[in-house]
Amino acid sequence: MTTFGMRKTLQCGFDEALARVPEALAKEGFGVLTEIDMQATMAKKLGVEFRRYRILGACNPPFARAALQTRLDVGLLLPCNVVVYEDDEQRAVVMAIDPMQTMAAAGDPGLAEIAAEVGAKLARVLESLP
Repeated sequence: MTTFGMRKTLQCGFDEALARVPEALAKEGFGVLTEIDMQATMAKKLGVEFRRYRILGACNPPFARAALQTRLDVGLLLPCNVVVYEDDEQRAVVMAIDPMQTMAAAGDPGLAEIAAEVGAKLARVLESLP
């Protein structure tokens, strides 16, 4: 566990991880709404090199709906970010936000219950990766 979320270093490379993560998310009911290529963005906007790093905006529609029906301002925390990057040893690292550190921190019991369920799903996604 990191300060912001859950983390797993994989035994495969970046490209394989980037292909497997959306599949693993789909098995838990998530779709990838957005994908941000930070390496390309840093090169284009700042003219600097950066490691291979993608931010995937994952959404589980039933849980997103339930969270928004509980509190409209929870939209600030959606979608659930999942990061795939290449470490210094060319291994893929996958991280997922921990909703218990974000949504549940609002102190709303309804959100805490949703956050726990979403967090369990994201933990299973990481566990399923090689």
